[in-house]
Amino acid sequence: MELKVVVISGLSGSGKSTAVKALEDLGYFCVDNLPVTLLPKFLEVCQRSSGGISRVSLVMDAREGDFLKEYGDTVKGLREEGYHIELLFFDASDEMILKRYSETRRRHPLAGSGTATDGINKEREDLSEIRLIADRVIDTTALNVHQLRELIFQTYGDWSGEGGLVINLLSFGYSHGLPFNADMVMDVRFLKNPYFVPEMKWLTGEDPKVVGYIMGSAESSLFVAKLLNLVRFLIPLYEKEGKAYLTIAIGCTGGRHRSVAITNEMARSLEGGRYKIKVLHRDIAKA
Repeated sequence: MELKVVVISGLSGSGKSTAVKALEDLGYFCVDNLPVTLLPKFLEVCQRSSGGISRVSLVMDAREGDFLKEYGDTVKGLREEGYHIELLFFDASDEMILKRYSETRRRHPLAGSGTATDGINKEREDLSEIRLIADRVIDTTALNVHQLRELIFQTYGDWSGEGGLVINLLSFGYSHGLPFNADMVMDVRFLKNPYFVPEMKWLTGEDPKVVGYIMGSAESSLFVAKLLNLVRFLIPLYEKEGKAYLTIAIGCTGGRHRSVAITNEMARSLEGGRYKIKVLHRDIAKA
């Protein structure tokens, strides 16, 4: 059985704890702050376990100094041995991290005798090289705990270790920020906006009236057809490069109407093949 290993790193206050809890709910065996020097032995024990451990998640960050120096060489050696290891890095804006620490009344672990801002700056500097080599970076600035949990479920749920790519289709609103976890971003703000139609303003792109309004235009149908052609061309190429999942983000102004309808249309067209299709509407509930 192939062992799937997700190493979680990133800034304090960026959502690592929420992500670990979500992965644990998905059946991952989770360990916090394992010294990187113990990683090879730990994975060896997991492989030999009679309990059938197939998915492991480990938190390794600036608290463990050797992690910053030895991660690259250690993981390179393990990958050469055949281990499937992914480095997942969590980030967020300084303002959002400060807000979260203020709400929880906790001290930043690297602040020392200084301020929380000092701790954030030090940690960001310490982790800068780890961020550069991360396989996936998730910026949680615009995500609450429920949205982050859903994103983890969308990305890592139902992993079987075999078969094709997992394709995550994500709708979002530009007014709420770009999704930093996207591999492809498509802008649909050129389509007619139901927001300016009084009877549709407070509906969403999942309502049949809104769907009919958006998809009734020749531009929408042609755009979806061309985007599908592009995606179907790219999927085998991404898969050939060894990607386990592909996130395609589709954005409109607020993330309630056009992006939702187009995302759902893409999902309907791609379902039924050998790829797992997952849909997340990030901003559909936002005003």
